[in-house]
Amino acid sequence: MKRLVTVLALVAGCSVATVAPAQTLTACRAFVDDAERLACYDRLVGDAATATPAATAPEPASAPESAPAPSLLGKAWELDPGERGRILRIRPYKPVYILPWFHAQNPNHTPHSPAVGHSGAPVGFSSNEVKFQIGFKSKLGEDLIGDNGDLWFGYTQSSRWQLYNADDSRPFRETDYEPEVMFLWRTDYDFLGWRGRFVSLGVNHQSNGRSLPLSRSWNRVMFAAAFERGDWTLTVRPWWRIPEGSSDDNPDITHYLGRADVHLVRDWGKQQFSLLLRHNLRGGSGSRGAAQLDYAFPIAGQLRGHLQWFSGYGESLVDYNHRGNYYGVGVSLVEW
Repeated sequence: MKRLVTVLALVAGCSVATVAPAQTLTACRAFVDDAERLACYDRLVGDAATATPAATAPEPASAPESAPAPSLLGKAWELDPGERGRILRIRPYKPVYILPWFHAQNPNHTPHSPAVGHSGAPVGFSSNEVKFQIGFKSKLGEDLIGDNGDLWFGYTQSSRWQLYNADDSRPFRETDYEPEVMFLWRTDYDFLGWRGRFVSLGVNHQSNGRSLPLSRSWNRVMFAAAFERGDWTLTVRPWWRIPEGSSDDNPDITHYLGRADVHLVRDWGKQQFSLLLRHNLRGGSGSRGAAQLDYAFPIAGQLRGHLQWFSGYGESLVDYNHRGNYYGVGVSLVEW
């Protein structure tokens, strides 16, 4: 009888990987001899370690791929899929800033135009003033031709305020108004390493809303092509001025404010550089244009410091045929 029990215990010990733990422990207890019983327990522990795979630490979950950062043009003009479907929403357009110190190196004391009755008496404006600008845009319609074609309205207003000119009751020297309508077509192609994002065609009106002799205005049909590469954006805008005939306030305005401009913007972290180059596309003695450089840097929250430099013709409409250098220091809430 003792031999039979021993055989059964050995069979149970050899089957430890497939028999329930309670059964194998019972078989080991059946051994009368202490040495055999201990050996059975040893086999039980060893076989269980072999039969049961060691628990492995779960592999760390791979970090989800971060979504590509929205591009400056894609966000500004709602070009990407996640930005679509937002009609009649007020959006930023051009920078919104105030420059408490805006200095003219050679102010225009004799605004004039070749149009009859558009030249006034000399004025004694201060070289230092306050300049501020506001702007917004809104999409009026979306996908007007198949699945493409957006209609936008934009508005920009910039003012020069003679805050430090107490002798003349601190007047607003010049305020320019610029409403425009643009039909924008989304694109996606490569041009010399730049990604073409859209082309647009629009009508632009700009005026200073003043009476004679300082009234200035013009209307343009404007074409634009916009590109981006990394943190850079580039917009090229040629235009054609709509003739006004005998009612023209400034018949030679294209000779000074030009026929095209190029706008380059670079986002550098929370800083932004902007360069605007404008030219009349003429050579020799008739070559005229302007350059404007803006630099914005963070101060607190959405508030940024803003520096501006302008050199050339037409810093404002009343100064369209006056060449000057201007320097501004202030803050901005919205950039390009």
